[in-house]
Amino acid sequence: MRLLGLTALLLLSPSPSGEGFGVGPILAGYGLGETGTPHPNPSPEGEGLAAPLTIDLVITNGQVIDGTGTPARVAEIGVDGDRILYIGQRPLGLTARRSIDARGLTVTPGFIDPHTHSGPDARSPDAAKRALANHLLQGVTSIAIGNDGGGDSDIAGLFARLSANPTGPNVASFTGFGTIRLQVVGNRDRAPTPGELETIKANVTRAMCDGALGLSAGLYYAPQSFAQTPEVTALATVAGRFNGIYETHLRDEGSASIGLIPAIDEAIAIARDGRLPLHIAHIKALGADVQGMAPKVVAHIAAAQKSGITITADQYPWEASSTSLAAALVPRRAQDGGAPAMVANLKTLDPQLRKDMAEQLRVRGGAHAILLVSGPHKGQRLDALATQWKLDPLDTAARILIADPGASIASFNMSQPDIDAFARQSWVVGSSDATNGHPRRMGSFARGWRMFVREKKLMSPERFVQRSSAQTAQILGLPNRGILAPGKFADIAILDSAIYAERATYDRPDLPSTGVRYVLVNGRLAVDKGQLTGTLAGRPLAKPRQPEWNCPA
Repeated sequence: MRLLGLTALLLLSPSPSGEGFGVGPILAGYGLGETGTPHPNPSPEGEGLAAPLTIDLVITNGQVIDGTGTPARVAEIGVDGDRILYIGQRPLGLTARRSIDARGLTVTPGFIDPHTHSGPDARSPDAAKRALANHLLQGVTSIAIGNDGGGDSDIAGLFARLSANPTGPNVASFTGFGTIRLQVVGNRDRAPTPGELETIKANVTRAMCDGALGLSAGLYYAPQSFAQTPEVTALATVAGRFNGIYETHLRDEGSASIGLIPAIDEAIAIARDGRLPLHIAHIKALGADVQGMAPKVVAHIAAAQKSGITITADQYPWEASSTSLAAALVPRRAQDGGAPAMVANLKTLDPQLRKDMAEQLRVRGGAHAILLVSGPHKGQRLDALATQWKLDPLDTAARILIADPGASIASFNMSQPDIDAFARQSWVVGSSDATNGHPRRMGSFARGWRMFVREKKLMSPERFVQRSSAQTAQILGLPNRGILAPGKFADIAILDSAIYAERATYDRPDLPSTGVRYVLVNGRLAVDKGQLTGTLAGRPLAKPRQPEWNCPA
């Protein structure tokens, strides 16, 4: 590489027609890496821009949707190192080591998935698992882990491991209320002592200083469900001091305990009193009693937003949720003490416990609405097993849980009109809630495109891309991600929009999606001509530490 003179620099400026951007506008951004480290080809001080004569890659003839919501346009994109160098007309005299002809294809920012359960694969010693192919083959280049209160307490250790053993997509993480509370209080239905609460707050402080996105909670799940609102608010307040967000699986998404609207009100109160943004995980109206309530939920949230509270949400486009059989049917009081205590209670199955479980099964839509997705009964419905075993469905569920307390299910409990109503909201973004045994792991973004854009036309392609990239990056606080623009990181997906769709089904949940032709993560090809390359170019995305936080060194 050599330095270009003044004449060449003028040639590399934005075109007078405004049709594209050259190298000139990225003097400020192109020289910085992920955390402010120099780009491999910086310009020496005082000598102007060091514009490479030969760059790594150009993407030509593609229909570019840049993530901002502006209309698609045909434009060329130049990539050098881990950054986008220009979009528009190619600077004169510039060549590339590789060219991808994207004629007939759609070029978008890599999608960002704010809610996954991909942490175990991301931490795996197996490079094939760390590739996280389910995400890459949907065009997803960045994911968040640690959701529903299950995030690491040791964020520094997590990011060190991810740096030493890279992943396919970039990985950001929440710290988890459930993880930290379990470590300090245990699996018990009681409030922390004042000393324990201070320990929990100190753990949240450390995690935020080390780059966590915020505090995640899953108040639906024991033992997090044992926490009262003030306890959660105290920890959300800590996260808010470090520019974090409060991300929550609501205490109730239907009528299992306090009710959907009261659960939303609790989350709003935590965000208001904690002085931080609220993000509602996988927003839905779950169960027989609340189906059709999406318009009421939307209006309720809109009123809170008008009062000045920042509220966003994500959703996956499937009519079945996924959880544990225990979480779906067993009341939390019967889980006080963890799995051993629950199993003991199920072995006796006293009349009150049976009555409570029967009510939860009703809310879930009955035994036929429960599909086992793990263990020896994977792929079977609860009612079919009950018939096979000649047992009542509740006794069948108890038998399964006694043998396998962690049994997982898909629960068919949402209506399509509610899913569509949430999808239309400007404050709702896409996600997968990726879990094993459910097709959402392999196909949520692809299914969203097929349903919402191509078939139902609930949203434009530009809106779908925006809610899947730039808007999500803004919610999570991920700088320089989610937008195709000079100086931004080169996380790019190239799709055949006519066939981009899910193949995964409830019977075959592990089928990869179709339509993704190329995926770049930090400028490196992770998917080439529809095939994984094996390149693990993902980076840990620690939230940048600010000097005013006064974090320990």
